[in-house]
Amino acid sequence: MPAARESLLDAAFTALARRPWPAVRMVDVAATAGVSRQTLYNEFGSKEGLARALVRREADGYLAGIERALAAPGDARERLTATAEWTASAAGENALVRAMLTGCWSDRLPSPTLSGVPSSSAVPAQRRADGPLPSPGDLVALVRDRAVAVLAGSVAARGDGGELTRSCELVVRLALSCVSAPPGDGGVADLVRSVLHRQAL
Repeated sequence: MPAARESLLDAAFTALARRPWPAVRMVDVAATAGVSRQTLYNEFGSKEGLARALVRREADGYLAGIERALAAPGDARERLTATAEWTASAAGENALVRAMLTGCWSDRLPSPTLSGVPSSSAVPAQRRADGPLPSPGDLVALVRDRAVAVLAGSVAARGDGGELTRSCELVVRLALSCVSAPPGDGGVADLVRSVLHRQAL
């Protein structure tokens, strides 16, 4: 029931914007989504299952944005700059993405354990959500490795793969520092461009 599942996740995300996660009621999420409470429980199993699915969806959305940034036209520097800008903007607009990237989960947010939990769900998407969730370190590695994989062909003839890996990780970590302490004029893009200007890309 993919449409109902997405509607329920949308309703949970909207509810979370209005009140702390402990005050979000399953019956209200189901009513907002226009489905029965039984449908909600069939999809997610419990409120913890709903929380895990919501965090998984927001992580997947963040990583899809990374893919779009890396696929944008431009040279390696511009695509890495777009990656950093997406990271900063996604974290600024989405408290769950910010928590995943920083590891700082407030009491307003669901805070599911990052390790996988036993799953008896018949719903494949829920079994995936019940698996391990990415830690901040996992996200840094995922973004770095994806950037290296995408950009390796465009810079291979010019230099060392280790330098590309270091540059990609530096950009990800610089973007994360901007999430914690937003930069002034010029934003993350100016910072990244100034750092990459010195890199052999």
